[in-house]
Amino acid sequence: MTMTDPIADMLTRVRNGQSAGKEKVSMPSSKKLVEIVRIMQEEGYIQRYDVIESKPRAILEITLKYGPKKAKTIRGIKRISKPGLRVYAGKDQLPRVLGGLGTAIISTSLGVMADRDARLKGVGGEVIAYIW
Repeated sequence: MTMTDPIADMLTRVRNGQSAGKEKVSMPSSKKLVEIVRIMQEEGYIQRYDVIESKPRAILEITLKYGPKKAKTIRGIKRISKPGLRVYAGKDQLPRVLGGLGTAIISTSLGVMADRDARLKGVGGEVIAYIW
């Protein structure tokens, strides 16, 4: 069975895994998902990720991050651009999540990056998700 929106599926698995207190979540891997998870790790929302090669498809395993007393590091995660309605932002209209406290993940012509990096490089693109 094919999945219509693997990015939304990944974000939902991370959200559900963290609310259930899981240590790890796993899902089918793709290049785009690995890039999104790399941004999440760079921004400090997850501990680490691994791509496990297997047949018929590689598996992306994400180790979730918690604060003291199992406090969640991800307060919210929201898919913005969907297959039915793509959302784009120019370099001057890049969104600020919670006034700069959160992160917007942007898919640009230079690759997938956080909103801060896109502002520094002066590029816009498709707004994939917000994380705070």
